[in-house]
Amino acid sequence: MSNRLKKEDSPYLQQHKENPVDWYPWSDEAFTKAKHENKAIFISIGYSSCHWCHVMEEKVFKNQECADILNKHFVSIKVDREERPDIDKHYQEVYMLLNRRAGGWPTSIFCTPKNKPFFAGTYISAESRQDSIEGMGFIELTKLIGSKISQNDEQIYKNADEIEDFLKQYEHPKEATILKEDFAKNFMLQVKNNYETKDGGFSVAPKFPHTSTLGTLLIIDKLYDDKTAKSMLIHTLDSMKKGGMYDLVDGGFCRYSVDNEWKVPHFEKMLYDNALLCEIYTNSYLAYQDETHLQTAKEIADFWHNYMSEDYLFYSASDADSQGAEGTYFIYEYKEVYNILEKNNYKNIELILDYLSVTTNGNFNGKNIIRFKNTKIPQEFNSIKILLSQLRSKREYPFIDTKIQTSWSSMMIKALFTLGNIDDSYKQRAIENLDSLLKTMFIDEKLYHTTLIHKTPKVEAFLEDYAHLAQALITAFNSTQDEIYLVRAQYFVNTALEKFYTKGVWNFSIGEFKTKADITDNIYTSSVGVMVDVLLSLAILIEDEKYNHFAFKTLEYNSFELGRRPVIYPYMLRQTLRYLKGDRIIKSNISNLQSQSLKLSLLKYPFIQKKASEDKNYLICGDKSCFNNTDNINKINDIITNTLN
Repeated sequence: MSNRLKKEDSPYLQQHKENPVDWYPWSDEAFTKAKHENKAIFISIGYSSCHWCHVMEEKVFKNQECADILNKHFVSIKVDREERPDIDKHYQEVYMLLNRRAGGWPTSIFCTPKNKPFFAGTYISAESRQDSIEGMGFIELTKLIGSKISQNDEQIYKNADEIEDFLKQYEHPKEATILKEDFAKNFMLQVKNNYETKDGGFSVAPKFPHTSTLGTLLIIDKLYDDKTAKSMLIHTLDSMKKGGMYDLVDGGFCRYSVDNEWKVPHFEKMLYDNALLCEIYTNSYLAYQDETHLQTAKEIADFWHNYMSEDYLFYSASDADSQGAEGTYFIYEYKEVYNILEKNNYKNIELILDYLSVTTNGNFNGKNIIRFKNTKIPQEFNSIKILLSQLRSKREYPFIDTKIQTSWSSMMIKALFTLGNIDDSYKQRAIENLDSLLKTMFIDEKLYHTTLIHKTPKVEAFLEDYAHLAQALITAFNSTQDEIYLVRAQYFVNTALEKFYTKGVWNFSIGEFKTKADITDNIYTSSVGVMVDVLLSLAILIEDEKYNHFAFKTLEYNSFELGRRPVIYPYMLRQTLRYLKGDRIIKSNISNLQSQSLKLSLLKYPFIQKKASEDKNYLICGDKSCFNNTDNINKINDIITNTLN
């Protein structure tokens, strides 16, 4: 018999509708029941493509004994973190406070009947185990908590009150410091300390792409000709695209690698990762002219268009699991690859299998993840890829979460406009994607965060949605010179300032949970950093100094931490350098700007805006004056360089 989740739109909640647990969605009904019946509250937070969320469902939430305890002693609430990032952010802070380390998903929160948290865990196995990080299994833990709540245990309630009081405290930086270009030197020192020289990246396993760090290395090389920054960037990008975490067959990146070599991924694919990686590979191509980086960027964009979109709207994620196991869709047996190559009359099959890393023993649970042995892509791989794709076509495709998210979709749209400066077909896609997103998520002058495709959105937008959508709109304006995009960007920025900004501080959400926005680039780029980006862009494009003021106050408020630990704020550092160095606007007639979009994208200086005028030549301007003009586009680099001295 289905539980209450059957009425919810969220694919993640739908996955749990047949659990024997009497789940509630986040609702007043659930909290009223807990208070009225004096029951503890159990809040479980996850997302549809989360592997360990699936494991906990299978081992715990489908376990009848676990379900019976929850149904008797608790009110149980399921939350989709992608649908309600405000709820998730609040309880991640609870987890950090109680455990002194970052949490993850699934998140398991236990609260008093008045919804005051007192215990936080992540994955909890059904039975107690000595090696359990959380100390005891779910059955033992829930029996203990249920008993103590029914007995009105004073210590639990006292602890919950103390935690709630601590969470209400709003911590401000102790001091501000002068914004300096020297922050970049500190950043480079910290990045070099984290850099993994063999395979690139900035951590040991599990390894995440740290796209924001890579983008800032590119900016530093462009500004200061920093060979170390360039080397770390290119080596990491080259290592990642060899395959494994990067899917060489379908295209697109998986969430992270479980080893140091980017070889064995956690197989889920997220829209935000792929959007940010598409952009950095595009920008790397523009800077260094490596055709393989452009190919990777196009393959990412094409994968999301072909597999993960509908009606020009982007789906949010695909799962790691299929056919009841992790990675089943993606991996190959030695014999099936050998046989299909033999059937198609390939010579030197053993040599081909060797450069594809396909062996009889396998590199993942006895089977094989396709990965090149070096960074050079064999010429014949394009035809081999078709055969590998044919083998996959016979398998069950991983579950796709068809949620549409404003912030994540905007990231991909921005990447497509950037790619569109090289290949106009991506620009045309981006225009369609942006128009479709606005029609779907901006209704009656109200912006929304997420909806299931072809459903009416219900969850209103958070800071990240305003920030990333405004950024995509400004990128669209630079690409098309259609002023409606600039007008809309200004509208969303003004709304965000009104809703979320107070004296240098940005809130992520202001509704049920008023949460402060992070400036760290964690799972993806900080929404505060992106807001500074769009404020600086608006300031120069519409010549309104108030936006520059808000950008500066945000940077100043965070300046002490930014100067001390820039490695965890790479996007904010990028905007600090931009604020100090200043944008340059290229003004010319729209025909010049459109026909020369590639050459203008190849300019070395990283902080460029474009604006149509009546000029036949190219006019190079700053925020308060124009420096020079030329009829030779090849001279623009030198002119800009001279304005920086």
